Order: sequence, then structure tokens, then C-alpha cells
Amino acid sequence: MFQDKITDIFFDLDHTLWDFDKNSELAFDKIFKEKHPSINTKSFVEIYAPINQACWKLYQVDKLTHDELRYKRLKDSFDALNYSISDDEINQMAIDYITFLPENNILFDGAKEVLDYLNPKYKLHIITNGFAEVQFKKLKNSGISDYFVSVTNSEMAGVKKPHPKIFEHALSIAATQKNKSVMIGDCIDADVQGALSFGMDAIYFNEKNVAVSNEIIQVNQLIELKKYF
Repeated sequence: MFQDKITDIFFDLDHTLWDFDKNSELAFDKIFKEKHPSINTKSFVEIYAPINQACWKLYQVDKLTHDELRYKRLKDSFDALNYSISDDEINQMAIDYITFLPENNILFDGAKEVLDYLNPKYKLHIITNGFAEVQFKKLKNSGISDYFVSVTNSEMAGVKKPHPKIFEHALSIAATQKNKSVMIGDCIDADVQGALSFGMDAIYFNEKNVAVSNEIIQVNQLIELKKYF
């Protein structure tokens, strides 16, 4: 479908190539075993995951700062658990979490296989709203950094997906054009609608099988991308 016109493929990182939920659980498990052994990690993560997603949506539209996001997602999760913890402990946990998170590097099934398949044919890139200091570590530690010609993060661009300027910034760094590019990501608003509104093609990595318009090109597993390229 895209073979004849696409030269550059842009991937989101978290929840698309890098399995954020699994890696996040491992980071919390390490923290809790050392400092809060009474907390059941799986029970915490079930509460934390949707709160984190809600906080990220606020962060994407500049309703939370970087530091507020790190604090609020933990504070709200502990409040929901009725677990008593001080602000100082939360702030330290936020630091520990960001430190431990990129040490765990589980990728989604088929990630390396599809990157191996695409790499000889296209220039591959990353566009991420994640914190720069952590994202580069994730790419390096998971062994996929060498696949990508460029990495654009929201701190470099000054805006976050779905803002068109982050896509403009990414295209500029990649020295390519929107009509020769496609965005692949898990967030229907930030990745897919953001790219489509900007004038780029997009593919939705719909790993959770969310109901979306038939007009949206989607895959449920990364390996399915092969049929489009």
C-alpha cells in the first residue's frame, strides 16, 4: 500500500515499540520490594495505568508540567489505594521510577522483526512525547537505537503531539516531506489524528483492539505492518 510513495517511517516509542506497561510494572516492583513491601505491585499498576494515561493527556495539552505529571500520577494512585505516603516519599519515588524504568526493556512482540524488515527499505525515525532523558536510554538499552536515523522528542520541538509543529520539526530533522512519510503509533489522538491533521499518512497500532472508524488504517500486532510495506 505504501511501498511506492513512502521513504520515511516515523514510530512512536512508548506503548508502540517499547512495552511501557510491562516495563513500568517491573520498575515499581523493584521500588516496592525495597521501600514499600506491603504494596502489591499488580494491584497498584491496575490503578496506576489509567491514572497515568489521564495525566499524560493533560500533559499533552499543557495542563500539567513535567514535574506535576511525575507527582500527580503517583499521588492520585496512592490516594486511590488509601495508602499513606508523604510528599517527600512520592518525590523520591518519582526519581527512582525514572531511574529504574529504562533498565527494563521488554519490546512488543514482533518489534525487532518488523524493524529488521523495514530498515533496508526505509529511513526509520522516532517521534515521542516522552521525557528526553529517559527515551534515549530506552532506545539504547533495548537494542533498537541503531535502527533510527533521527529521534524527535517534545522537549526538542517545544510542543507535544498532536501539535503540528512537532511533526514539522521531525520532518525537518529527517530531511523529508509529509507526502513521503507515515506515522505509526498507539494513541489515536496524538499519533494518528495528529499526523492525519498535519497531512501525513498514519497507521494505528491498536494492540488493545479499541473500536475506531473503518477509515483508520490499523494493525493489532506489529508484524502486521509488513503487509503495508
